[in-house]
Amino acid sequence: MNNSVGNTARLLWAGLRALLVLTLVCGVLYPLAVTGIAQVAFGDKANGSETKDESGQVVGSSLIGQTYNLPKQNPDDPEEAAKPDLKWFQPRPSNGLGSNSVNTQYSLILSGATNKAADNPDLVKLVTDAKAAVIADNSTATYKVKPSEVPADAVTSSGSGLDPDISPAYAEIQIHRVAEQNHLDVKQVEKLVADHTTGRTLGFMGEPRVNVLELNTALKALTKS
Repeated sequence: MNNSVGNTARLLWAGLRALLVLTLVCGVLYPLAVTGIAQVAFGDKANGSETKDESGQVVGSSLIGQTYNLPKQNPDDPEEAAKPDLKWFQPRPSNGLGSNSVNTQYSLILSGATNKAADNPDLVKLVTDAKAAVIADNSTATYKVKPSEVPADAVTSSGSGLDPDISPAYAEIQIHRVAEQNHLDVKQVEKLVADHTTGRTLGFMGEPRVNVLELNTALKALTKS
C-alpha cells in the first residue's frame, strides 16, 4: 500500500513538474522570445504596420483601407449617402458584408466580397454608376477623364473590401483633381504619386500599387492641412 501511494505521489510530482516546465517554456519564455525578436527584426509589422503623420501621430494601418468622405449633413440619417472629399485621393469602393458605427474611417465590420456574378444587374448598375461618378469627380477645367481611362479598381471593391492600395492608373486620373482642390501644381502631385508607387514584389509578384493612406498622409504634410 505504501509503495502504491509513493508511486502515485511520484507520478503526480513528475506531472506537476512537467506542467510547470511546459508552462514556463511555452507560456512565458517562448512568447517573450518571439515578441522580442519580432520587435527587433520586424517592429513596424509587429505593431500593426502603423502609418504616422509628420507629428508622429498614428493615422491608421497601411494594411487597411480608409474612406475620405465629407461629413454628413445629417449624421443621424442612415439613408444619407456618403460623399467623397475630393481634396484627397480616393480608395477603392468599400462594398462589403456589413457596417458599423464605431470605425468612422471605414464602415465595414465584416471583411469579404459580395460575390455577385459579372452579369448581375445590381453589380452592373453599381459599376456603371461608379464609373460615371469617377469621370465626373476627376474631370477638371483643364483635364477630362475618358471612359477608357477608368481602371477596374476604381469601380469595383476588392475581395476583402478592405484593400488599402489602388493602381497607379487610378491614382493618375485623380492627380489633376487633387492638384486643383488643394491649389497645388500638377507636377507636385505627380511626383507625390510617383514617390508612393510600389512596384511588383521581388520584381515579378503582384502588380504595381499605391497605398492611399500613405499617399494622403504625405499630401496632408505637403498642404499643411
